[in-house]
Amino acid sequence: MTGDAPPRRSRATDARTATAFLLTAALVLAGCTGDGADGGGRGSATPGGDTTCDGRIDGTSQITVWYHSPTAQGELTTLRTQVRRFNASQHDVKVTLMTLPDGDYDAEVRAAAAGGGLPDLLDFDAPKLLGYAWAGRLRPLGSCLPDALRADLLPSILQQGTYAGRLWGIGTFDSGLGLYVRPSVLKRAGVRIPQGTADAWTAEEFTGILRKLREEGYEAPLDLGLRYSTPGAEWNTYGFAPAVWSAGGDLIDPKNHRTADGYLNGADSVRALTVLRTWVGAGLVDPGADDRAFTAGRSPISWSGHWRWREYAEAFPGDITIVPLPDFGHGTVTGMGSWQWAVPANGADPDAVWRFLAFLLSPDEVVRMTDVNGAIPATRTATERTAQFRGAGPERLYIEQLQNGTARPRPRTPAYGAVSDAFSRAFAKIVLDGAPVGPTLDRAVAAIDKDLADHRYYPPTGR
Repeated sequence: MTGDAPPRRSRATDARTATAFLLTAALVLAGCTGDGADGGGRGSATPGGDTTCDGRIDGTSQITVWYHSPTAQGELTTLRTQVRRFNASQHDVKVTLMTLPDGDYDAEVRAAAAGGGLPDLLDFDAPKLLGYAWAGRLRPLGSCLPDALRADLLPSILQQGTYAGRLWGIGTFDSGLGLYVRPSVLKRAGVRIPQGTADAWTAEEFTGILRKLREEGYEAPLDLGLRYSTPGAEWNTYGFAPAVWSAGGDLIDPKNHRTADGYLNGADSVRALTVLRTWVGAGLVDPGADDRAFTAGRSPISWSGHWRWREYAEAFPGDITIVPLPDFGHGTVTGMGSWQWAVPANGADPDAVWRFLAFLLSPDEVVRMTDVNGAIPATRTATERTAQFRGAGPERLYIEQLQNGTARPRPRTPAYGAVSDAFSRAFAKIVLDGAPVGPTLDRAVAAIDKDLADHRYYPPTGR
């Protein structure tokens, strides 16, 4: 998942899936034994320095950009317009934009990386780019980023793109999670409405609220987006890791990322997932047969993100408020992170690529994109131009969470793919199928720790 709306799964052929699997294995081997992670020259990924950008563009550079095919087609239309505007604005760099609409974007990127066919710039869901950085497939971006822009970026943008002390990805927008509620319904039920992160509902209090709303006639008062909670889906991790964090648990050792044992299967994590399973088992959660639990009025509370604001506000004008996720014991916690741009190691002149990235990060262009997708602008300057987020705007909670430490990035480790897959599958088994919490998490831990051992715990140089 992304910080974007939970994706609708695409269909790939069996042959493509098999090929992607084999090439993924090749990528892993390349990361362990191949070139790039400590190669010399501009863009070297050695710990000693970042020489990606030197400030010069020689001649006219042609760069190719890959972009995932988003659920919100307005993003793609906006990016196409941005490319045309950029190309017309100068003569040093010409951008060709390509989308990958068929099959699975992640599989296509893995296959291209294994075959040495990555473009000059492409986007990744933020935590997924770290494996490519570890494998030496990307250039660090620190030397490209001007001090003024660095200071203007939301701290979360820099945090989620940083691995091993270096910046590998940068996005033009961020994301946020919260509970969408209908104040009119809560007031009729006598339910208090939190004013911010400091007075979030406790998980116990929230359970009582759900039961009270059922008494008010809402059979399944909570929408958890279960339509998107298929085994392995990123929504399970992006959407519900915050419950584990809020309870005091984690998906992996947050300090050294060398084991999930005692963290993902610890008592705090077990407690959080037990609560979620209890809500579903009691029928308090809409089963997700369609995507209209909230807009159709079946559920007056929706656990979702920024991408839902416009749709929900149109369904119930003047009757929508966003409040923090429940506090499972250690304060409310929310997710963050969305799609970020990264520069492959063997592409075109990175100064030319950065010229286009700098254009996308300009305040006007950030606002143009976030006006379309509803995401949180990546820079303070752009945020101040957006009525939804600045001051007392209706989505101000998302900015508050990103700035006050309530938001946490998904684990910043090259093992993230294995971590997310194991957690997502465990979540589906526990919450949807009612599987025993402890043993199911033990199996997830075993899968994660095997991946860590197989990759020698991902030494920072990729060796």
